[in-house]
Amino acid sequence: MTSANSTGRAEAAANFNAFLAVCPSRQLLDRISNKWVVLVLCALAGDTAGNTDGDTAGNAAGSPAGGMAMRYSALSRMLAGVSQKMLTQTLRSLERDGLLTRTVTPTVPVTVSYELTELGRSLHHVVQGLRYWAQENMGEVAAHRQKYDDGADGGQKPSQYAVE
Repeated sequence: MTSANSTGRAEAAANFNAFLAVCPSRQLLDRISNKWVVLVLCALAGDTAGNTDGDTAGNAAGSPAGGMAMRYSALSRMLAGVSQKMLTQTLRSLERDGLLTRTVTPTVPVTVSYELTELGRSLHHVVQGLRYWAQENMGEVAAHRQKYDDGADGGQKPSQYAVE
């Protein structure tokens, strides 16, 4: 079953080319490159430490390496600045794409939790590096932005670009 599944994925991958305008993988790239998607995946994986040196001391207590189930309210608190509408849309799209599962427990009030699927965990391994890179390099990027905005070293402003 595993080899047949791997073969099927390899064949499907050969049929997609994100450089083509009509390729559906472009929609997936658009979705997974969203900052809220990256942060939700990291949160559900228990990867919430601010450091990037492999120390997981800042992760949620007791979170296993494969992640943990989290309630909507916990995700909302963890993702500072996300609106209710954006978090709801992000969770729904990730569930639709098979990257997380939504579990409803009939309690009073009803309990809803979210957890990464195997596919979601595999994507987390990819986007985790992107998040770490952003955290590690933001100071340098900010300095380059400031230098550009100040016009240092003859940096051209977008209005100065030649139109061809």
